[in-house]
Amino acid sequence: MPLLIFKTLIFSLIVPGSVAVLAPNLIAGTEANGSFFSAVVLMVLGFSAYSWCVWDFVSFGLGTPAPIDAPKRLVIRGLYRYSRNPMYVAVLLVILAWSVFYASLAILLYALFMAIFFNVFVVFYEEPILQDEFGAEYQQYQTLVNRWLPNLKNLS
Repeated sequence: MPLLIFKTLIFSLIVPGSVAVLAPNLIAGTEANGSFFSAVVLMVLGFSAYSWCVWDFVSFGLGTPAPIDAPKRLVIRGLYRYSRNPMYVAVLLVILAWSVFYASLAILLYALFMAIFFNVFVVFYEEPILQDEFGAEYQQYQTLVNRWLPNLKNLS
């Protein structure tokens, strides 16, 4: 498990780190003019959700968020009981936090672009792979849990 944690940290710094931290700060290029408190709340929610998902990938799924070292078991616990893609939602929360922090329309548009990109990637790449890998188990999971936002019936 220590190797999985190490690989996950490296992947997280490079990929989500670039998408959710580096890019928004390069886009901003200005002083913060937005709400610090609101940004911190969104940032904490995003980082916490991402960390929880990563822990479930490593500890239960026996893999990493990297597509080349994906979980060996279908992860349907934790936040995955409410959304099939909470890790992407977490990354979007962090990007939105930067948009609020900098009061930046450009970062908000970047978040929208990334949401569209994530949706295309999930629908046309990840879901077919998960269907091939996990078959009926994944099909049942798709019928019970929404792709992005939680079904309010599942929250009870």
